[in-house]
Amino acid sequence: MKHLLLICLLTSTAFAQTTSWDVLTAGAKPDGATDNTAIFQRLLDEAGKAGGGVVTVPAGLFRIAGNLNIPANVTLQGIYKVPPTVKSPRTAPLTGSVLEAMAGRGSAEGPPFINLAGDNAAIAGFIITYPEWKQTDVPPVPYPPCVDAVGMINVGVSECLLLNPYVGIRLINAPRHIVRNVTGYPSSRGIYVDYCLDIGHIENVHFWPFGIAYNPNDPYCKWVNLNGIAFDFARTDWHYVLNTFCFGYGIGYKFSESKEGSANGNFNGLGADSCQRAVVVEQAQPAGLLITNGEFVGRWGSTDSVCLEIAPQVMGKVSLANCAFWGPIERCVWMRSTAGQFTASACNFVNWDIGNLGSPAIQVDAGKAIVQGCTFVDGSTNVKIGGKVVSAILNGNQASGGFRIENQAGRRTQSALNEEPPVIEWTNEALAHYRIHVGQPGDRSYLLGAWQISELSARWTGVSARLRLPVVPGKPCTITIKGNFLPQTIAPAAGLYIEATQMAPLTAGDTLTAELPATTQDHIELELRSHGWVPQQLDPKSSDLRTLGVQISSVEVRAADAGEKIFNANTGEWLANTLPAK
Repeated sequence: MKHLLLICLLTSTAFAQTTSWDVLTAGAKPDGATDNTAIFQRLLDEAGKAGGGVVTVPAGLFRIAGNLNIPANVTLQGIYKVPPTVKSPRTAPLTGSVLEAMAGRGSAEGPPFINLAGDNAAIAGFIITYPEWKQTDVPPVPYPPCVDAVGMINVGVSECLLLNPYVGIRLINAPRHIVRNVTGYPSSRGIYVDYCLDIGHIENVHFWPFGIAYNPNDPYCKWVNLNGIAFDFARTDWHYVLNTFCFGYGIGYKFSESKEGSANGNFNGLGADSCQRAVVVEQAQPAGLLITNGEFVGRWGSTDSVCLEIAPQVMGKVSLANCAFWGPIERCVWMRSTAGQFTASACNFVNWDIGNLGSPAIQVDAGKAIVQGCTFVDGSTNVKIGGKVVSAILNGNQASGGFRIENQAGRRTQSALNEEPPVIEWTNEALAHYRIHVGQPGDRSYLLGAWQISELSARWTGVSARLRLPVVPGKPCTITIKGNFLPQTIAPAAGLYIEATQMAPLTAGDTLTAELPATTQDHIELELRSHGWVPQQLDPKSSDLRTLGVQISSVEVRAADAGEKIFNANTGEWLANTLPAK
């Protein structure tokens, strides 16, 4: 029995020795200067020949001048058990298990820095940095992919920070891969997946400008913000993507098409902030794309960002559920496909029409669409249906001031049970004296050409804003506009106009008053002109690039013989503090 126990112990010890290798013990130098490529690769190869194992890398700065190939059943393991990050901008030295990538500078072609070269190959627990990277290099200097797998099964990348690679992770014909707990800021492309015919998993990946002195106007940041792609999915079947986030990319999530085809899958908890296009669908399989619990924001400083764009050639369905969209956005969704279908359910849309052009939250040019149970806050038009739309069903939606549809498809659009605008009963007494509270629900019925709500009780106009006001026919009236009329908005042509006639000049202060002539109609149309100004030009610290005019908080109209009671034009009720005493 003692001999048997000794044999078991010896066998166990021998197995342990052949399944774990330490680069420091093997002579690697964590000094950030010595090339450790040969030692790392020798241990990786030994582990592979032994049938698999773990090559451990302790804390230290390990320069790798060449490329590393991880064989089947081998893991290159650093110390991190959580996804590491660094401060932005980075001033302190990197800590933990750090690999310095040196090879391939100047070309996106060539061998990757880390090649997952066998089934079940994995890398975990590292910071991978590119010491020759500079933020002043614009466009960024290309490199081959940081981590790559082609034709391998069950490969993995976890608990890693990819610090400023050109391409982060590329997975081609690599089914059942797992990418989990990865951070970084790849400049050109974060993750690319193609020809994955068996389910792949990407979870808890966070692409954000770690280590970058971020400024939206910095040339490097602007390049990434217009050209970079965080997540790119070509042919992949039943892909599962969970709780991922990206910031500052041209495209956050791209669904492209390769010679192998396009994607279908389940995409839950996607986040894209400050992206020119948060999601772009160039093609999708008939099974479709299921996007749930997404949060999408336009590019800072942009006036033409679109959160979800579905291209004209798309054949599959794109389904949104419980997603949120908020500023700065021109349009939240732009459906352009003639053969595809788009569905939005229980989504929330806020702060679109950043260019102040009257853009809708959802624009459907063609194909089929269903919008149901969604909420809309601010903005002039909620949904625009184009003339080429085959079928649009808009059902059970709520919107500030009432659900507003621009319908060019006639009876092909069906609408029911949507929130109606407040019912305003315009009696002669109400028409004689009323107030519009700008910045509160219901003001869009009277004020056009004003920016989205910047405060709880006011809006900024552009250089021109239009007022369409109800009046008592045949009676002159006085209009009083309250707000903030800054000195930079004043110009000889600035003022309140009826067509080409100036009714009152614009002067610096907080009040503009004008006498309006009687009209035979039940409304009057005015234009408020001001000299435009850009906040960033006055304050370089501001990121606001809009051309603003004046700020309006209220508009009050009073006929010549009106009483003191004031009608609330937003709600259709009398203001409580102006009701006569009982």
